[in-house]
Amino acid sequence: MSEPTVTHAGEPHDPAIATRLNWLRAGVLGANDGIVSTAGLVLGVAAAGTATGPILTAGVAGLVAGAVSMALGEYVSVSSQRDTERALLAKERAELADFPEQELEELIALYEAKGLSPRTARLVAEELTERDAFAAHADAELHIDPDELTNPWHAAGASALAFTVGSLLPLVAILLPPAGARVPVTFVAVAAALALTGYLSARLGGAAARRAVVRLVVGGAVAMAVTFAVGHLVGTAVG
Repeated sequence: MSEPTVTHAGEPHDPAIATRLNWLRAGVLGANDGIVSTAGLVLGVAAAGTATGPILTAGVAGLVAGAVSMALGEYVSVSSQRDTERALLAKERAELADFPEQELEELIALYEAKGLSPRTARLVAEELTERDAFAAHADAELHIDPDELTNPWHAAGASALAFTVGSLLPLVAILLPPAGARVPVTFVAVAAALALTGYLSARLGGAAARRAVVRLVVGGAVAMAVTFAVGHLVGTAVG
């Protein structure tokens, strides 16, 4: 009777789980970017004047511009990565077709470099080659899963959505309260949101939550204070 496989809770043994965690972590970071950049923008405009129109216009423009920029940047980045991965996979497939014996020896050497004995490395390489040589080389040599290449459209959409969701919070926070309470309400709401995103990102990455929370809240507070001061100075100079 074979022994059951033992895994430890919280460890992403399934590659699909690790992929989902990476996507979720990217979403949290994208939302954080939206929170900080939009909060700084609307607070800077609010410091120059209390009229709702300019604040709303600046906030919506910043939201749209930021979401589009994030989506475009993510699409270009992931597309470049995907093109590189496809080129490497095509090259590996051609080498396997033209030089199968040399590729087998290369695979054996890779497993030896990971700590297997020469005999075990050869046995593993031969068995994996017999099963699926291309998949074996893609994993051991390139560290790429041919069936799990990132979709640039999905990455762009997720990035834009995360940024938009993050941007909505400071925009709503500064528009709903009375004019005299806009700035402090926005500061508090943004600080709370940054604390939450810091906590989530730390939990997803297995890091200490307190350090991540403090880092994000302090950084966001500095960004808001600087943009508020600049907006006040510019507004006073223009006025």
